[in-house]
Amino acid sequence: MNEHSKKVLVVGAGGFVGSFLVERGLELGYEVWAGVRASTSRVYLTDERIHFLTLDFEHPETLASTLRQALPEGEKWDYIIYNLGATKCLRFSDFSRINYNCLRDFTTAVKEADMVPYRLLYISSLSVMGPHGERTLAPMTETMIPIPNTRYGASKLKAEMWLATAGIPYIIFRCTGIYGPRDHDYFLMFESIAKGFDFSVGYRRQELTFIYVTDLARAVYMALENGRSGETYNIAEERSYSQAEFRRIAAKAVGRRFVLPVRVPLAGLKIVSVIAEKIGAARGKPSTLNSDKYNIMAQRNWRADISKAKRDFDFTALTSLEQGVTQAVEWYKQNGWLK
Repeated sequence: MNEHSKKVLVVGAGGFVGSFLVERGLELGYEVWAGVRASTSRVYLTDERIHFLTLDFEHPETLASTLRQALPEGEKWDYIIYNLGATKCLRFSDFSRINYNCLRDFTTAVKEADMVPYRLLYISSLSVMGPHGERTLAPMTETMIPIPNTRYGASKLKAEMWLATAGIPYIIFRCTGIYGPRDHDYFLMFESIAKGFDFSVGYRRQELTFIYVTDLARAVYMALENGRSGETYNIAEERSYSQAEFRRIAAKAVGRRFVLPVRVPLAGLKIVSVIAEKIGAARGKPSTLNSDKYNIMAQRNWRADISKAKRDFDFTALTSLEQGVTQAVEWYKQNGWLK
């Protein structure tokens, strides 16, 4: 098949990562469909080549007919990238509803519509692994048994387990911290460092890993074309960083000569997390800091072994943390996020 005739559907296309997945598909010459909700912002989906597909997950019984009506009879998408998900929720039950139920309903609809793709790639998270190697800081591998200690991680693992029985050829990406232009979560850290403060948690050594968003998007299409169905892959930059290294890189990018490192004891963070979570619930808005986030921040080891991705589809991150942070901060400045 001529690559330029291939169709790809990106489910969850309107967010930070999704918009880059759409852009990468267009760069490679795919016919790209952006699967979005009716309320999804399209601010980063302005290319006139994009085809839009509105998916109503509140009424899963409509999904199959929506898929069938999107393409001429007998046609289907060659690839589907499933990027829909929630990283923070007002009610913890929403993690399961969004991260698991929606995937279950969507894949069920794909089969009902007789539109099973050659491959579906699911964007999962390294959080499904939970704390491994907290003392040794040994890289996590795909063969280790997941022991998620967050509701977010548990919901992503539940989705992974569903895919294994869904009857659709799939690939799972367990991604580490994704950052880059348009991202809000890491922006908050850069904003704090620009103001002269870097907050970290705990006193034991912590190893962090990252993946720049364009490297992730590149890896997705490499895996769709050359990966192995039924496999799970860790996706990260090959090396890890300490909090001090991250602070130095970010400070240089934002132009801050001195940054005060503020270490928060784990016990203190836990108390603050509980309070912030209750305030968020009272306001009807999920708090960035909550008990799930506490467990993520408290985890010491985020190192990931990417040798499997390297072996199967020759993946290596091309963007170092220093390069990626510099590019992200420049975007934040150009777009008025950072002064």
